[in-house]
Amino acid sequence: MTRPDQPAAARPPGLGWLPPQPHVVVIGGGASGVLMAVQLLSRPDRAFRVTLLEPARLPGPGLAYATADPDHLLNTRVRNMSAFPDRPGHFHDWLAARAEGATPECFVSRATYGAYLADLLAPWAGEAVPQRLRIVRQEALRLQDSARGVVVRLADGQTVIGDLAVLATGHVHEAPAPGLSGAWDAPAPPDPDGRVILVGSGLSMVDRVVTLLKSGHRGEILAVSRRGLVPRAHAAGAPLPVSRAEVPFGAPVSALAGWARALVRRAEAQGGSWRDAVDGIRPHVQAIWRSLPPVERARFLRHAAAWWDVHRHRVPPASEAVVHAALASGQLRLQRAEFLGAELLPSGPVARIRLFGGEVGASIPAARIFDCRGIRRDPGRNASALIADLLARGRARVDPLRIGLEVDTRCRLVDGRGRPADRLLAIGPVSRAAFWEITAIPDIRDQVQRLATELAVA
Repeated sequence: MTRPDQPAAARPPGLGWLPPQPHVVVIGGGASGVLMAVQLLSRPDRAFRVTLLEPARLPGPGLAYATADPDHLLNTRVRNMSAFPDRPGHFHDWLAARAEGATPECFVSRATYGAYLADLLAPWAGEAVPQRLRIVRQEALRLQDSARGVVVRLADGQTVIGDLAVLATGHVHEAPAPGLSGAWDAPAPPDPDGRVILVGSGLSMVDRVVTLLKSGHRGEILAVSRRGLVPRAHAAGAPLPVSRAEVPFGAPVSALAGWARALVRRAEAQGGSWRDAVDGIRPHVQAIWRSLPPVERARFLRHAAAWWDVHRHRVPPASEAVVHAALASGQLRLQRAEFLGAELLPSGPVARIRLFGGEVGASIPAARIFDCRGIRRDPGRNASALIADLLARGRARVDPLRIGLEVDTRCRLVDGRGRPADRLLAIGPVSRAAFWEITAIPDIRDQVQRLATELAVA
């Protein structure tokens, strides 16, 4: 190992020189932050110390797994939700130890998974090992360099000094506009006979429909989206073997779509389905994304992302059954339209939409309007105080497509002049611009394991 007084040119390439017991400040205690902390603390080859900054009462659930509704299910089977890539049965074993009665093939509630994430920190949270993990329930407001590494300034005025910091701030959470309720909010139930409008028709819409119907809602539920696509359901199958050699890296989106359709035909000829083809493509998605030039990435987002999402991010059969029954009865209606905004009138909220193919807008009154447009929001316009400060000072920049902060392939945050930082990293959804598929647990756990390994040898 090189000494800290060696010149930078003589140090080994990596994320910067680290002391024998590095102190890593993880900013964000949702799924990404907890998985990062656990990977660092679990390493047998380096005694990492971790400070986890999370203003919420309980680290772990974050936005995705904080729901209390037991009918909000994971959209991935138990067998694929272990926190550890090299211990695929870990989540199932955790469930079995609690007599949950879950099988590897079933779909448990998101709240259950939130409890699992929180419990991952238990081995380091006790009095016996306080020096390894410190949880600070404060919001980070500013991050600066120092001679010792990084200094994070918190909302209560205190500072945390570490050798490096990892941004694990998760999904951008946009404050609802007047007349709108957030998809994950839990406001008082609307008039049971009133119309409810759901803006978007993806996974968040499915959860909201399940909750509305379970609460006894009798009125119309109108889901508005530009394409009117609903997530497909899981079914039995096995990934189609797809070698790296046959992937058309760097090809135009139109050619990639044709290649994917050919894989579907191959899967069907072998007795499978489109699901097998999609699952065969998944291991290559990040490499495909990195191979695309900016113009093709933009074309994918405009024309193909919605179609990929409804086939890639599937719902459990039980959730699909609820949605299909509501569609069949006419209580749930899909409307292809552009959502123009909402306003709150004395009589209640009103949604303004423009029907697909039309030029004239329409105003539709409702008892409640929920914003279910998902997680792809402009990270600059909806930045937290910390991210806004990093952007304002040129310590970070939003990628040209405005889907995340710019990071390099080693998770180093890129500053306003295009230079990667040595001591400021980003993981999970905030790094979507570099990796695209980095919002699901299987993808995040692989990312943090690779990063922890690189840090261990830095």
